[in-house]
Amino acid sequence: MNGTINKVILIGHLGDNVKMHFFEGGNSIGRFPLATNDSYLNKSTGERVVNTEWHNIVVRNKLAEIFEKYAKKGDKVYLEGRLRTRKWTAEDGRERYTTEIHVTEFTFLSPKPKESAQSGNTPQNSPEISENSQTISNTSPTEPEDDLPF
Repeated sequence: MNGTINKVILIGHLGDNVKMHFFEGGNSIGRFPLATNDSYLNKSTGERVVNTEWHNIVVRNKLAEIFEKYAKKGDKVYLEGRLRTRKWTAEDGRERYTTEIHVTEFTFLSPKPKESAQSGNTPQNSPEISENSQTISNTSPTEPEDDLPF
């Protein structure tokens, strides 16, 4: 293989609500922590041990606005994106590094609340959203698919 791949796939829970920042020209960025869990059975004690890993998530522009509108702390999501490491200078003058996942696609996995479904505040189905797509495609089509090969 001649090229390289930078792709991350995560399924986890939001650790906080999306924090939005808006810029001139209409661009926006949303940030939030995502928790993923790994568990195993400790053979010596017989108890289940759960390790939580925290990830810094970044969504941009329209994806950020959609994410802010429909996702909240504790919701389960599927994310695809790229790793990016950012360098910055702390208040004490030392250089710091932060590794972030810049999301390109995501799907909401938490069921919607019944009261929100009646008021129309959430999408009908869990949307699959892509940074490059112009429209939101739902995971379950509203029309049945036919068996035509074209």
